[in-house]
Amino acid sequence: MIRRTRHPEATVSARRAEAYTDGVFAIAATLLVLGLTSQSLGTVNSDADLAAAIGALLHPVFSFVISFLILCIMWMTHVRQFEWIVRIDQAGLWINNIRLLLVVLVPFTSSLDTDYSEFLLGRVLLPVNFFLAILLGWVQWAWAVRSGAIPDLSREDARRLGRAGLSAVLISGVAVLLSPLVGSVAFALFIFDGLL
Repeated sequence: MIRRTRHPEATVSARRAEAYTDGVFAIAATLLVLGLTSQSLGTVNSDADLAAAIGALLHPVFSFVISFLILCIMWMTHVRQFEWIVRIDQAGLWINNIRLLLVVLVPFTSSLDTDYSEFLLGRVLLPVNFFLAILLGWVQWAWAVRSGAIPDLSREDARRLGRAGLSAVLISGVAVLLSPLVGSVAFALFIFDGLL
């Protein structure tokens, strides 16, 4: 039987959501490597054949590394947020769960980027996936601040941390706009994340 909250302002400790989120990120990051294992090296009869086959994996390896690094950035943001978030309400839990839905889609959209980068959808779906997940991370922070889930946070710190999250949203939005032209290379924009 599911226990219902009796009061609309009822909240729960954020620790359970934090642990669950950590696990989902870890699994998604681990599953990314399956995109590499599905690539065939073909017939290898010499070191030269093996070197050529490995060289042909450049795009799949690039897609794997980019996806892994952006998942790491998202997880580090989650860690920083949950250092402040003490309690979480139903809306906050649902925002987090929808973001995690997008996180678990990353291995799939990363494999589409690897296998179908010559098509527009193959180049665009991974950046769109990350954009939506990053956007929901920012929404989750804004919701936590607005709902009072962060009791010890000054207004200035809340604004500063919110701006940092917004810069990631803006950068990932620009990456989506550039992805039809350059694919996942657009994620290189994240090197500017600390500058915004």
